[in-house]
Amino acid sequence: MFLFLILTVYFLPTIYTYVRLKKLFSRRLYRILFTLCYIIFALGFFIAEILSHRVNIGAGPARYIILIGYYTLPYMLYLFLMTLASDILRGVNRLLKIVPAETTGTRKFQAVTTWILFLLPALIVAFGAVHVNSLKVNEYHVTIPRKSAVINHLKIVMSADFHLGQITDKEFLGKFTHRVNALSPDIVLLPGDIVEGHRDDGETSGFAQHFHQIKSKYGIYASPGNHESHNRGNKLKFFADAGINVLADAVVTIDNSFYLVGRNDARSNTRESIEELLKQTPNNLPVILLDHRPTDIKEVSRHDVDIQLSGHTHNGQLFPLNFIINNLYELGWGHKKFENTHLFVTSGAQVWGPPVRTAGNSEIMVINVDFAFGDKGTLL
Repeated sequence: MFLFLILTVYFLPTIYTYVRLKKLFSRRLYRILFTLCYIIFALGFFIAEILSHRVNIGAGPARYIILIGYYTLPYMLYLFLMTLASDILRGVNRLLKIVPAETTGTRKFQAVTTWILFLLPALIVAFGAVHVNSLKVNEYHVTIPRKSAVINHLKIVMSADFHLGQITDKEFLGKFTHRVNALSPDIVLLPGDIVEGHRDDGETSGFAQHFHQIKSKYGIYASPGNHESHNRGNKLKFFADAGINVLADAVVTIDNSFYLVGRNDARSNTRESIEELLKQTPNNLPVILLDHRPTDIKEVSRHDVDIQLSGHTHNGQLFPLNFIINNLYELGWGHKKFENTHLFVTSGAQVWGPPVRTAGNSEIMVINVDFAFGDKGTLL
């Protein structure tokens, strides 16, 4: 099934694009050169993935080779979409004859359209490479039942999907830390995919000190993501060095005011049910749940969970994949209430794979929670 999906989602569009674009080159030599370049671009992302997990790239040339390989994935996506759009427009023009054949058949017209086909995807990728580093703060306000809590208000700063690794911009986490501290959070919550990579070669050790600079009343808590499952022992060491408390199917009580519950990622064979986890919350306190993937919200909302915080979706990361994400999940990004449970899904502080974002924003979520009297979380 996995190989079938790879064939369908990536290689079939790639083959279609190659067949269509090869016709643009009339000379045999140009076709050969185009074919060689196209094969390299088509395999670039997979080569980058292999190298990034097997080579300690440091700051040398290998870093830039891997980055270029990653950039080929979004480039190939937009090259396919541009080729498809071109074929559709050509078909429409044949029916409606908007642009006369005398114009479309000229060498100049064909040269201009060819340049657009190849350059526009590059410009989109360049935009996404800049946009990914624009960290946005999105703020929300919700009211939940106080129950037996002794506090009136809680300011949560939440982010996920850092994917810290060898190609992470070394200045990124310093900027993130500065932004978080400026928000004066009561608690910082990180629902998964903080650390990237399969090896323990020190590529993430430099990031740990930045988390120690984050200041909050109750500290930093995280739940595991699917990427933390790779070489998990080393990732847990990183969390300990960074001062991040990891909740993997675990519950803690914060200031006698609310329970913080962290679930193992859905791919874990030992993941407990929400019902089992909530047996560890015997007192009448609000419950805040960290779960990397927003997949079990209907089940969660049938239990006594006031807030669930998730990530994983990246809000699609690359347009138009965000539309697919919104159909795969009950909520692909943002805030929505299910029964009495508020679900928040962040698009992530960074991205996976290509450091490019053309859908949504890299973000920090600020969630202001008021604890109110009344079962429905409304002030009486």
